[in-house]
Amino acid sequence: MFEEFKKFAMRGNVIDLAVGVVVGAAFSGIVTSLVADVIMPPIGFAMGGIDFSNFFLVLKGGEYPTLAAAKAAGAVTINYGAFLNTMINFLVVAAALFMLIRVINNLQAPPPDASAPAVTPEDVLLLREIRDGLKN
Repeated sequence: MFEEFKKFAMRGNVIDLAVGVVVGAAFSGIVTSLVADVIMPPIGFAMGGIDFSNFFLVLKGGEYPTLAAAKAAGAVTINYGAFLNTMINFLVVAAALFMLIRVINNLQAPPPDASAPAVTPEDVLLLREIRDGLKN
């Protein structure tokens, strides 16, 4: 069983997947910082100094000025501001992946032109000549 697992783990696809997961986790941290520290502050400033991460709705436990105060008091909250930040994170990641895949696709060799006639191999041409000669 150990040998079978070792064979499985050392296949190229598994190693590629592991590298992708590690790079993806690091990329996620970068995107989270980009959204929280670069994108959201100007949006909040443009909207009058609003901090999106502090948008919440208290379901049970009274009223609180900040999300941190509500959590400290043990209030039940819906944190829709955090959800909004997560959605923006997703959109930034999706846009970045789209651009990356687009660049990779452009770097690949273009597919052969479908309108150009296919070159018939020489052995097929010889077989056609023999066939035509036998028919005559």
